[in-house]
Amino acid sequence: MSIIKFHQDLKVYQESFKTAMEIFELTKIFPKEELYSLADQIRRSSRSVSVNISEAWGKRKYEKSFVAKLTDSEGEARETQSWLDFALACKYINEEQYNNLNKQYNHIIGMFGDYDESIRKVVLIRREISRRVLEWKSY
Repeated sequence: MSIIKFHQDLKVYQESFKTAMEIFELTKIFPKEELYSLADQIRRSSRSVSVNISEAWGKRKYEKSFVAKLTDSEGEARETQSWLDFALACKYINEEQYNNLNKQYNHIIGMFGDYDESIRKVVLIRREISRRVLEWKSY
């Protein structure tokens, strides 16, 4: 396992960025009347997934801020899935495109679940270390 120095090294960031770029390319063919509505909304939410991961990484020293930003990112991924539902219903994308993108977002959302478990473990370890340091200082 390699050391993660930057948010761009995170697999979840890489996957969300790649998927957002796929959505950007796909929305170029949406009708002009959707430019400032559906196309804009799906582009914004898909990009927000990566942006919030980046912000979370910058706040990783502060547990609550870090978790809040990751939660925002997961929410944006789910919002993007909802916009994909509309794009399919409006016939701007086909079933194959929809299924592919929806599957990618389910994978990204699953990664957040994995991070949640890892974060809980780190938090418990930090708390135990803090407790022991306080005990040590009291001697």
